[in-house]
Amino acid sequence: MSKKQKKMLTRIMAAAFGVILLNFVPVTGILRFTLYLAVYLVIGYDILKKAGRGILNRRMFDENFLMAVATIGAFALAVYSKSGDYNEAIAVMLFYQIGELFQSYAVGKSRRNISALMDIRPDYANVECDGKLEKRDPDEVGIGSIIVVQPGEKVPLDGIVVEGSSSLNTSALTGESIPRDVRQGEEVISGFINMTGVLKVRTTKQFEESTVSKILELVENSGSRCLTPLNLSYRCLATWWKTLSCNRRCGRRWKRIRK
Repeated sequence: MSKKQKKMLTRIMAAAFGVILLNFVPVTGILRFTLYLAVYLVIGYDILKKAGRGILNRRMFDENFLMAVATIGAFALAVYSKSGDYNEAIAVMLFYQIGELFQSYAVGKSRRNISALMDIRPDYANVECDGKLEKRDPDEVGIGSIIVVQPGEKVPLDGIVVEGSSSLNTSALTGESIPRDVRQGEEVISGFINMTGVLKVRTTKQFEESTVSKILELVENSGSRCLTPLNLSYRCLATWWKTLSCNRRCGRRWKRIRK
């Protein structure tokens, strides 16, 4: 499991323990609401953050927005009815995060298998921090960070060269056998292999938005376009319904004409 997944697992365990504990603690009123709200924020603060970001970007109708509305609505109903039963709101968010954790683990496992096959996903990034280099997971490197790419290493994230010059092996992504020379001010793409000099790169994208991640995502989702039995049944049902509707309309029109 990655650090992000371990952190989520810790949050899930803390929230579950908090809910169980609060069911045995005799507290009422504002204190009870505050304690349950704290547990809710522990497990769901990131969902609320994503929902708010989606509203600002006018892309609100996603699972984060729906989860936020459902759980906040459950809190509001508990407050309005004065029942003090906030377990439903936390339980919904808790089970959703458990599902997200399983999905993240499964996707990460399949992505690692694909990465091993394609050999383009970087294992780490050398992040420059206070004059020192720290090896970090590419998922943990933010936009604007300075990373150092040594000869023989893969470029872990998309960015712009701020110092140094080198030749890059781009064959893994472009298929071109001729190395590409880069220098200060030029853009480099994740997945390229540094061949000669040391490069300092300022990241312009997070790993989930990088070129390597997009390629792996396309490979993972390529099977979704296949016509599965479920999709086939939906298409047959839709075709049958359209045909039936058309026959009904035609029959009504024919009766009107005969009259």
